[in-house]
Amino acid sequence: MFSNFVGKERPLSWVVQFWPVLVSSWVFSLSATWLCKKIAMKLGIVDKPDATVKTHKEPVAYLGGLGILVGLVVGVLAGIQIIYGQPEFETCLRWLLGILAGAAIACFVGLVDDILDILPWQKMLGQVVAAIILLFVGIKPSLHFTTSHLGFTLSNQMEWILSIPVVIFFVLGATNSLNLLDGLDGLCGGVTAIISMGMLFLAVHLSTWRFSDVGDPVRMIICLGLTGGVLGFLPFNRHPAKIFMGDAGSLLLGFVSATLMILFAEDIPRWWMASIMIFGLPILDTATALVRRLINKRPLFVSDRGHIYDQLMDRGYSLKKAVIICYLLAGLYAVIGIAMSQIRTRYAVIVYIVVVLTSAWIVWAKGFLKMEGLRGAARQKKEKDKAG
Repeated sequence: MFSNFVGKERPLSWVVQFWPVLVSSWVFSLSATWLCKKIAMKLGIVDKPDATVKTHKEPVAYLGGLGILVGLVVGVLAGIQIIYGQPEFETCLRWLLGILAGAAIACFVGLVDDILDILPWQKMLGQVVAAIILLFVGIKPSLHFTTSHLGFTLSNQMEWILSIPVVIFFVLGATNSLNLLDGLDGLCGGVTAIISMGMLFLAVHLSTWRFSDVGDPVRMIICLGLTGGVLGFLPFNRHPAKIFMGDAGSLLLGFVSATLMILFAEDIPRWWMASIMIFGLPILDTATALVRRLINKRPLFVSDRGHIYDQLMDRGYSLKKAVIICYLLAGLYAVIGIAMSQIRTRYAVIVYIVVVLTSAWIVWAKGFLKMEGLRGAARQKKEKDKAG
């Protein structure tokens, strides 16, 4: 299956040359996160416990998302220096700067929400603006290959029109999925690191086969920059967390993850499907939360403590064990995605369907759709009934 994973069109040395992206993003993220923690505590920008959704014991510094952003920016700038003079440099530069601009917007919107608690539609508007930046610089999925297999062709103009809702959907979906996953110390950051490393494997594969003079270096730089940025933040976020990424971090990570999935939607759909599978755990958690709230007639967009990781703790697992289980699940989805990228699309689709159905069955059979548990939304009802 993996006999042709490393291609023959480019040597591995072409991939190795990007190591400064990973190192610089990690070093600067580590330093910036430490500094952000100091600033947040001094200015009182902290997340205070409320005994319902926020169950930590003491106020914890925000601004972790800014630390990750600094690492990502420095890593991307290092990558730009590496590819200077390579084929299609100007297009690569435009894409990379566009991604940084969108990431900065997503991070800023999240930061404003962390500090001022803005309305949901305002957050969504900011995410849409970030998505439009991608379209403005030319980052969009290639839809013509998929539609041609369905028996019709798309004009360039129609493909651009259809790409607009697709890009917005992916950005909104990924940003809000990781926002919902940011519920335990080290969880969202660790899962994102696993996702970015999984996508890095796909990027290396495509790069050694010289799939694209523009997409290959951009994917390598963003994967390494994201990985380094998150790994620099995680030492401060592991339990007990000294700093939270806040919405600034989760929206940033979601935007960059969505961008990577769109970057893999280049001509052949199996790379796109593989990247979506690698992002499987946030999708599973979000789908479970929405379905659970729907069938229990609860507000769809009101926060609660009934996510998969919360319900693992309801079942007696410690916080650290719940996080490790989520890491393992994220790793499993990543391995499946990488493996399926090496077989024909028609067979990969069958496996994906089996994985989705199996995941749904496990969620249902294990009772994750029930509103129960001390950390679930049922707790609020329980306390209300007790008071009455």
